[in-house]
Amino acid sequence: MKKIMTTKNFICNNLHDLPKTAKQIMQFFGNSKIFTITGNMGAGKTTLIKKICELKKVKEIVNSPTFSIVNEYNTVSGEKIYHFDFYRINNINEVYDIGYEDYFYSGNYCLIEWAEKIQELLPEKRSSIHIIENTDGSRVFECSYIN
Repeated sequence: MKKIMTTKNFICNNLHDLPKTAKQIMQFFGNSKIFTITGNMGAGKTTLIKKICELKKVKEIVNSPTFSIVNEYNTVSGEKIYHFDFYRINNINEVYDIGYEDYFYSGNYCLIEWAEKIQELLPEKRSSIHIIENTDGSRVFECSYIN
């Protein structure tokens, strides 16, 4: 049985404020390495991941791995970041085929979009970011550490 240990909401009024919000989110989660990012299509999952990667000083261009399922990025300090997009998977065997365990349990950052499609494979301990779009264009980032 999973229980949520800590929860905090962050509000971002516009794209201009997103770098600051991303920094606050990462500070809230501390040393967490596994992140699930959920929300409606167009909510800003990939945009948030791009800002997190900027904070971590990723060397490559950050794009959604919609068709490749996973992208690997390197930071200037030599860390690896894995960016997953499970939107297009048709069955769970596709996730087994990419060797998800090697990524999820590598000790490296894993930023996982559409994690709800692979719920049964997610590590028990992880950080969750759920993005809610407001009618005024602002976003609420519901952040929880799950243990």
